[in-house]
Amino acid sequence: ALEKEVKSKVGEKVGLPCCHEIPSSESLHNYRVYWQKNTTEVVLAYAEGKMISKHERYENRTQMDSRNLTLWISAVEILDNGSYQCVVQHLKSSQNPVVVCDERVTFTVIADFSKPNITAEVSTNTCESTEMVVTCSSHGGFPKPKMSGALNNKSVVWNASCVSESSLSPYNITGKLLLNMTKDVSITCSIEYNDFAKSTTLLLSR
Repeated sequence: ALEKEVKSKVGEKVGLPCCHEIPSSESLHNYRVYWQKNTTEVVLAYAEGKMISKHERYENRTQMDSRNLTLWISAVEILDNGSYQCVVQHLKSSQNPVVVCDERVTFTVIADFSKPNITAEVSTNTCESTEMVVTCSSHGGFPKPKMSGALNNKSVVWNASCVSESSLSPYNITGKLLLNMTKDVSITCSIEYNDFAKSTTLLLSR
């Protein structure tokens, strides 16, 4: 089965689809449903129509649809990023529960980076040219970003580094560029994360 992927931005409400829909002739009472994250953490679990467990980090932020078993997460945070699994068992009166389906969905959380800030400092100045150190920085986003740049519309590579406190914390990115300027230039710094991008252009005069 192809893994489903769902994306959402921090703060939004998102529905993660389950692999089974309960037919109208039956109800949640005939089922056990487990929603778990990274196969270890139970987010929500229902048995015979009653909620039997709930993770405190998801307290008041999650609901499950009683028909199509979609897991709704509101006020999404970066920590929600990960792989989720919906496991559905059908309870027959006498035999053991039958697993109806067990499917994963990858949930990608996106947090917007700040608009890149470009600053420039003169390191040496001669009659012919000016040497500048240009710095671009952006912060508070997720997932891990890439930085790209342009100098008078020709692409240029920033010497960039990313930092974050953990794999599920916001990233800060800073890039540096050494420029030998003989004339005025326009410099662009772009931050790309997932399918999003933020960019800033600065005009530098000698």
